[in-house]
Amino acid sequence: MKQSTFLAPTLRDVPSDAEVTSHQLMLRAGLIRQSTSGVYSLLPLGLKALKKVEAIVREEMNRAGAQEMLMPAIQQSELWKESGRWEAYGPELMRLHDRHGREFALGPTHEEVITTVVRDDVKTYKKLPMTLYQIQTKFRDERRPRFGVLRSREFLMKDAYSFDTSQEGLDESYNKMYEAYTNIFTRCGLDFRAVVADSGAMGGKDTHEFMVLSEIGEDTIAYSDSSSFAANIEIAPVNVEYETTNELLKEKELVNTPEKKSIDEVAEFLQVERQKLIKSILFIVDEKPVLVLVRGDHEVNDIKVKNLFDAQLVSLATEEETKKFLKTIPGYIGPVNIDGTIEVVADHAIGALVNGICGANKEDTHYVNVNMDRDFKVSQFADLRNIQEGDPSPDGKGTIRFKEGIEVGHVFKLGTRYSEAMGAMYLDENGKNKPMIMGCYGIGVTRTLAAIIEQFHDESGIIWPTSVTPFDVHIVPINMKQEEQKQLAEELYNELTEERLEVLIDDRPERPGVKFKDADLYGFPVRVTVGKKANEGVVELKVRKTGETLEVHKKDLLRTMKELLK
Repeated sequence: MKQSTFLAPTLRDVPSDAEVTSHQLMLRAGLIRQSTSGVYSLLPLGLKALKKVEAIVREEMNRAGAQEMLMPAIQQSELWKESGRWEAYGPELMRLHDRHGREFALGPTHEEVITTVVRDDVKTYKKLPMTLYQIQTKFRDERRPRFGVLRSREFLMKDAYSFDTSQEGLDESYNKMYEAYTNIFTRCGLDFRAVVADSGAMGGKDTHEFMVLSEIGEDTIAYSDSSSFAANIEIAPVNVEYETTNELLKEKELVNTPEKKSIDEVAEFLQVERQKLIKSILFIVDEKPVLVLVRGDHEVNDIKVKNLFDAQLVSLATEEETKKFLKTIPGYIGPVNIDGTIEVVADHAIGALVNGICGANKEDTHYVNVNMDRDFKVSQFADLRNIQEGDPSPDGKGTIRFKEGIEVGHVFKLGTRYSEAMGAMYLDENGKNKPMIMGCYGIGVTRTLAAIIEQFHDESGIIWPTSVTPFDVHIVPINMKQEEQKQLAEELYNELTEERLEVLIDDRPERPGVKFKDADLYGFPVRVTVGKKANEGVVELKVRKTGETLEVHKKDLLRTMKELLK
């Protein structure tokens, strides 16, 4: 490919709206251009790299025995209502109407569609197990699209779905996909972890996220410093034994705490540690008020609250809802003397708290010396807080540490969540109707591309791993007006291309400095500079990853190139 006619426009300055490195470099190196917020065009260079990632995904999925198909992006609302997700999925679901007023959605995922396809065409256990996948554009109306294609509203995704007749069969399908994902991200050169996670709006249990380690990751990984345990902070269980102190119970008292709302403000005002405070958070759980209590130095985990009640929707109470149910405003909420219709649940740490402090459900007022059973009741205790650095690892081995990660893949065991709701049944060996047991497996293909750039770059530009690089070799003749340089550059271009290497030749009439800056920005594995020794048939090779340079005669170029690209 000749660079003079190749659409890969470079930018010298970092775009002001690009917050993270991958977004900056994808814009600067001409991989993408923004169409509107969260929506991007992939230019030829970006598409070539994306196709490399896509090819790896396809190869590993096929190797695992999955069959590729393609489903429609537009999905009728009836399917989503049948599964119960039309309302539950939330505002991220892009809804639209056709000219006849019928409701549709732009697919963020395809559980409903694939379930109907298999339901209508697979009737017997003899056709199972089966795993189907597609690579297709998805749509999610992100509240705040950011970080370029890492969190966009339109993106390429690989989604796969397995159908089995038993839990053991599902376990086998799940393990095959887990291994395929491990192979995919390893082949992409990524430093990643597979962590225990929450299934969210997908439903189902037993799920892992594949997280690329990155400082700009929007997810936090809790991992043990002494074992293989790793989990998303959203779901990481807390395994701590809390000891009750021996202090005597004191009389409950009302104290004035003017304009002191936060835990830190109240603790400082009363000259106590945060551990003495009860943090009371009012949630609306499937339209019912629930008061959740955690210790002042802990954070409520709303995913754990949702799982405790097996709820569809969990949200923080608004100020209006707080006034309605507790007759006060956030900052002064507490469990003492509340309406009996409000259920109170607490994290295990609350059970060990003696002479605690909590809001009095009255503005500018708190209770001190509050004790459970005597002053308030708890309907049930559960693990309801986020795990913290320094906590013991849930597997009993080592201590918890944190790292940030970018989610690039997610595997779920859905069970019969969709097959029962949508009637995806099969006849077993005895002629009995049974629901298919499903799994779901997704990879963000465009997100994986951005994650690769996050891990592989330097101050000069991208450093592509050889497995996903758009071009293998960048030939840069210093002066195309110099006949010997031009002839040698074109000779090498033809030779390498015939050997099925992908080559970009910089045939532009630009200064050497401009060419070299662009070459470093693009970041292909090897740069071949054709310069003053062209008349001797000698060129300079530069390895982008290490910066190593070496002079090579043209007769040795192909052999050297193949060694470097290994």
